[in-house]
Amino acid sequence: MTNIVLNLVVLALVAAVTGWTLRRHRAGPLLWTAAVMVVLTLVFDTIMIAVGLYTYAPDKILGIYLAGAPLEDFAYPLAAVLLLPAVWTWVGDGRRRRHAGGQS
Repeated sequence: MTNIVLNLVVLALVAAVTGWTLRRHRAGPLLWTAAVMVVLTLVFDTIMIAVGLYTYAPDKILGIYLAGAPLEDFAYPLAAVLLLPAVWTWVGDGRRRRHAGGQS
């Protein structure tokens, strides 16, 4: 399986699991966060690949690079941008339910 197929499957699952939760959040902050994460990935992955910290099997990637980072690397920060607010919301909702019920 190539990395892009794995990334698309993971992103689809993350979107399916977090979609209903993310509708509660404004899109603006999430888009800005995604943009910052993509830029950070672009910069740091390019540096780490350039100094030889890791390499990719050419038959497992598309061969499309942004600066020096393969396109597939950008799925991970996008998954984090989707998952973090969802987990934050789930944890917050659980705490509110416990406190509303009089439990500590």
